[in-house]
Formats: sequence, C-alpha cells, structure tokens
Amino acid sequence: MLADSFFYYLVLVGFAAGLMDAAVGGGGLLQIPGLFNLLPNATPVASVMGVNKFASCCGTLTATGQYLRRIPVPWKMLLPAAALAFAASYLGAKTVVYFPVQYMKPAMLVIMIAMCLYTFLKKDLGQTVRTEKLTRRETLWGLFFGALIGFYDGVFGPGTGSLLAFVFVRFYGYDFLAANASAKVINSTTNLAALTFFIPQGHVAWAWAIPLAVANLCGGVVGARLAMRGGTKLLRYGFMLLLCLTIGKFAWDLLG
Repeated sequence: MLADSFFYYLVLVGFAAGLMDAAVGGGGLLQIPGLFNLLPNATPVASVMGVNKFASCCGTLTATGQYLRRIPVPWKMLLPAAALAFAASYLGAKTVVYFPVQYMKPAMLVIMIAMCLYTFLKKDLGQTVRTEKLTRRETLWGLFFGALIGFYDGVFGPGTGSLLAFVFVRFYGYDFLAANASAKVINSTTNLAALTFFIPQGHVAWAWAIPLAVANLCGGVVGARLAMRGGTKLLRYGFMLLLCLTIGKFAWDLLG
C-alpha cells in the first residue's frame, strides 16, 4: 500500500505534468524527473519509463478528446501520419539499445534553440487560422514528419510534442491551437506504441501507474481547457517558455 505522503506527491506530479502537457506539451520533462525522485532507487529504468508512458498516454488521450471536440484537424493527413508514427515509435523502442542515444541531447539542444529563436523573432507565427486544405505535397511531408518524430519518440522522447507542434505551425501555417490539437493526435499514437512494448514486457508497475494516470488525466482536462480559453497568444508564450525550460534542462544534463 502506498504511503500517504508518497501518494500525494505522486498525484501532484501527475496532475502538474498532465496540465503542462495538454496546454503546451513537455509534460514528460516534469513527470520523468519526478518519478525518478519519488520511486524507490532500486526501480529499474524501464519500469519508471513504463509507468510514465502509461500515465502520459491517459493524459494525452484525454487532452486530445478535449481539443477535437472544438478544434478541426486535417484528418486526411493525420490518420496515415499517426499510423506511421505508431510503427516508427515501436521500432524506435525496439532498437533503442542499438541507437547512439548519447548524441540525441546535443542535437536536440541545437534544434530547440533554433525553434525558440525562430518563434521569438517571427511574431505572427502560429497566430493566423488556416482555412485552405492541405496540398498533396504537404500531406506527403506530414507522413514523413510523423514517421521521423515517431521514431525519435520511441528512441528518446523528450520534446516530441514541441517538435510536432512546431512542424504544424512552421510548415503548415496552422495557429497554435490547431497545431497543438494535431500534435496530440500523433503523440497519442506514439505513446500507445511504446505501451505495446512496455506492458507485455512487465515494465508497468500498476500500483504506481494507475493513480499517476488518473492525476495526469485530470491535469489533461484542465490544461486543454486553459489552452483553448487562452487562445493562440497564450500558447505562443507557453510554447516559448517550454522551449526555454527544455533547453535549460538539456544544457544542464550535458554540463553535468
């Protein structure tokens, strides 16, 4: 049975991560370090990641449902892109032991800095609502980005939601609300793909995963509603703040 203090901290971390992830993405940046600090030291890394993925999946699916009730998304491109992202994420999880993950953080640090600077300098980025349909070329690029970012999520993970949102804003001209909603659809499938690996391997400790998932789910509902009420301007500021936090964490890890 979980101790009271442990349970409260677990729920607090899950709620905060779910809220952050639904509003601007990046909930894993809060939840993963929180789990490593809260769970017993002897807990295998795979079990920590399995617990995180199960909770994140519940929160992301809930936030996705909240967005899709109000925000139209390009389903014709998203569905095949999500399917490719699912397969690529599972492949990434399976091949992670053969992949040079140590090079991921420096590469991601450079990408995140470029994304943050671009968003800051281009003031109107993500502020205009797109009404025209996607072209065939844009749809094909969507499939490519879905597979590429899905594979990254399976291998490494942090910053996946931010990468997806930036792609939809920069390359498709969507506002931040539509971009966030579209990113959530693909992110949900990559989380599910990871779970198809973690659950059969016994890497999900249900006594920790279930309360964390409930808290994440509640945070996801609140975060999605806050994002939709705040609109694209709030999401732009939140997106840049998240990028700064991600840059800071990656730089800290590399220097450490």
